[in-house]
Amino acid sequence: MSETAASQRAQYPLAAYNFRVTVGEAVMSFTEVSGLVQEYQTLTYKHGLSFWEGESISRFRYDRYVQLTLKKGVIAGLTEIYEWLDSGDKPSLSISLCDEEGHAVVTWQIKKALIVKLEAPPLQASGNEAAIETLTLMASGISVEHH
Repeated sequence: MSETAASQRAQYPLAAYNFRVTVGEAVMSFTEVSGLVQEYQTLTYKHGLSFWEGESISRFRYDRYVQLTLKKGVIAGLTEIYEWLDSGDKPSLSISLCDEEGHAVVTWQIKKALIVKLEAPPLQASGNEAAIETLTLMASGISVEHH
């Protein structure tokens, strides 16, 4: 008995290659995004009877800057990344994992992102690989939204 396409969509993980990155209002294409982390800080409280009653562990949201890495192919005439680097702005970012029709299923919202490094691709006369540059961002305020 074969499964329907709808039941397969509900039971199988999404493909990681189908994603969309929006910087401010502009949609940009990247080959890889890594470093999306949403962290919680924990605090352990010990009192005089902790040996008997146990410790109390609390967690709270700790927004700190985390390092994001985005990789993008170098395309002639496409200067949005360089303008963003030179401006020093901290725009919001959204990274959406999409289904096969291009609709967002999960979106990671990033409140502030600042480019701290732009690494040029390795240039080799003997190779024929695509030129991929690497952007390193410091990002804060990451939240996850399921659609």
